[in-house]
This record gives sequence, structure tokens and C-alpha cells, in this order.
Amino acid sequence: MKILFIKSVLCFLILSMFNAYAAGPKSKNTTPSLALPEDVVAGLTLMREEEKLARDVYLALYTMHGTAIFSNIANSEQSHMDALKKLLDRYALNDPVGANLEGIFTSADLQQLYFQLLATGSSSTLDALYVGATVEELDIYDLQRLLTEVETNSDIAVVYENLLRGSRNHLRSFHKLIVKNGGSYSPVFISQTHYDDIVNSPMERGRR
Repeated sequence: MKILFIKSVLCFLILSMFNAYAAGPKSKNTTPSLALPEDVVAGLTLMREEEKLARDVYLALYTMHGTAIFSNIANSEQSHMDALKKLLDRYALNDPVGANLEGIFTSADLQQLYFQLLATGSSSTLDALYVGATVEELDIYDLQRLLTEVETNSDIAVVYENLLRGSRNHLRSFHKLIVKNGGSYSPVFISQTHYDDIVNSPMERGRR
């Protein structure tokens, strides 16, 4: 029941969070040649903090449980954060992460989500793995949606594609350990068919 509850909370928070990003201040850019549509700016801003959420949650879960997958994937999430920071800098956009320390977020919704994920993942290693799978399928859902908004921005699309590939690989890794630990996971952000297609296919090569 707990994992179903956290998924319900996630759905509500993510909807609120995206609406907040879409409505808030977007850019300090004044160069017309670098101007981006507001929905693209909102997407970049969202993903920058969402990748920080993944990194910070995994670092905390590694401290709690000592399971290597959390430390390993946290390193990948840092690479994802760095790639998004380069895009923010390229387009002279405000960085929502700034100097925020681990576990601190500009978005109040992300802050609440961080604490909820840790509360769920603290119960057991299996619950922590469920949290990992939830975070990765959320990334997949958001990246697929955002890719439809950057068809004319190839540099952003390339970064999103790399992040999406990495998230699929991470989901495969979490799924493997969930099964190994006797658990089962039902996705909420992507369809069961899509989830099965991902976890039953080989690891993808390329940047993670």
C-alpha cells in the first residue's frame, strides 16, 4: 500500500511542479538569437532540478542502505545535471540549483517530494529500490514529453536523448534488483507495456 500511496502523491506533486515552472520567471537572456520558447525553458529548468532530486535521493538511500546501485547511479545523475547546466549557461538561463546543498531545492514541490521519497525508501532495501524505479520512470515520462517540444533545438534534443537512454538503463538496473529481492513493480507514469519493453530489452550503449 505504501508504494501506491507514494505514487499518488508523486502524480499530484509533479503536476503542480510542472505548472509552477511553466508559470514562473524563465530567463535572464536578452539575446534574440538565443531566445527559447517558454515551454522549452520551463522544461530545462524542471529537468535540472529533477536530476538533482534523483542524485540527492540516491545518495541518501546509499547512506541508509549501503546498496551500491544508489552510489553508482548517483554519479550518472551528476553527469545528467552537468549536461543540463551547460544548456542553461548556453542560453543564459537562470539555474534553479544554484549553490543549493544536497537535499535542498528551489521548488517547494520538489522539496516535499524529496522528503516523501526518503520516507518511503528508508523502510527497507526493497522499498528503496521501488523509489529508484519510480524516479527513473518519472524521468522517462518527462523526457519523452519534453522531447516533443524541442524538435527545432537539436542541441537540447541530443541532451534529452542521452538522458533518456540513461534513465532506461537505470530502470533496467533497478528492475533487476527488485526481482532479485523478491519484489515486483507496477509503473504509474509510463504504461505497463512500455515498462516491460524497457526492462526486457538489453542495456543500451552510449552516454548515460
